[in-house]
Amino acid sequence: MAVRIDTVDFNIANEIKKLTANRSDIGAIVTFTGTVRGATKSGPLASMTLEHYPGMTERELSTIELEAKKRWPLTECAIVHRVGTLLPGENIVLVITASTHRHAAFEAAEFLMDYLKTRAPFWKKETLRDGTAAWVDAREVDETAIARWQTT
Repeated sequence: MAVRIDTVDFNIANEIKKLTANRSDIGAIVTFTGTVRGATKSGPLASMTLEHYPGMTERELSTIELEAKKRWPLTECAIVHRVGTLLPGENIVLVITASTHRHAAFEAAEFLMDYLKTRAPFWKKETLRDGTAAWVDAREVDETAIARWQTT
């Protein structure tokens, strides 16, 4: 299990290597990397600031990672999420899922990203190049995506 919140950038290849070291039971590795876009509907982006509650955020991400491992036969899983002020083009988040077969790895990665977009305790503020800034609200499309994972 690997959950990390950090202010510094991550190296995708190094994170995969750490997760898969000395493993021969992995047949599929799926990664998702989210980056800061250079523009929003409101205009060109200067930066994005991500805030969180230390301790609580790590616990929440560990809980959802364990949930993914219950739902799919994952051999390994990692979530790396950055906080602080990020510039366009910089990495925000990395999700890695590893399994014996690809279907579990793909589905688990989607599940984790849908959770991160809707339920993870992060707050994002976008600052435009003109100096205006606004906190980012949840999007309906993200709420629709997470709804498919709800169990009754």
